[in-house]
Amino acid sequence: MKTKTGLLIVMLALLISCQQSSAPSLAFHKKGMIKVTIFYPNGEGKTFDMDYYINKHMPLVQRVYGNALKGLTIDKGIGGGSPDTPAPYMAIGHLYFENIAAYEEGLKKNRETFAADFPKYTNVMPVVQISEVIQ
Repeated sequence: MKTKTGLLIVMLALLISCQQSSAPSLAFHKKGMIKVTIFYPNGEGKTFDMDYYINKHMPLVQRVYGNALKGLTIDKGIGGGSPDTPAPYMAIGHLYFENIAAYEEGLKKNRETFAADFPKYTNVMPVVQISEVIQ
């Protein structure tokens, strides 16, 4: 039993380390960077395929932006501000860039590629906000 438990722990650690190495580091943002936040509103009849978003769409975003993309995070909405209320957003994606030009250049060249991928994981029109990282 101890051997199985030890083997399971080693395999989980290996799996986690492999997944982390395929995505940008989480220690990527600093003051002055640009954060592009993509909100996917929740509501009746709205759908979102988180598996596709994580495993297909975000890798597409990473390939398109290359080294210009300094990091990304993905949030899954699980509830609203009060107990037992639905999340206002099904998902939220955060993309980090050194400057606005890095984001705009990739978007300008690949807007149609991103738009063509949206129906593969959601029927929602995302809301985008561009922010400057303050802290």
